[in-house]
Amino acid sequence: MLRKVVEKDLMESLEIGEKKVKVNMLQYADDTLFFCKATTKSMLNIKAILNFFELASSLKVNFLKSSIRRVGVDQFTIRCFVAILNCDMMKTPFKYLRVP
Repeated sequence: MLRKVVEKDLMESLEIGEKKVKVNMLQYADDTLFFCKATTKSMLNIKAILNFFELASSLKVNFLKSSIRRVGVDQFTIRCFVAILNCDMMKTPFKYLRVP
């Protein structure tokens, strides 16, 4: 589903390194990390993807356990994204799988 969203230019992937490798999602066990340009369009489409996932799988995304991390994005914008996704803002430093 995410590939289609990116193909239709509804979300812009991040480009990493000298070779500009496009990254938009990493998954490990039951965790998903989305990477995208900081736009309202991207946030709304991530929210839509997660809602479609819930409908298709009969599973529930726990937005209260979800968080968003900002890199080079102003405080006002990130607060808007937090409201769109109904999640927390990730604090720095953070832990992932109990590892700092």
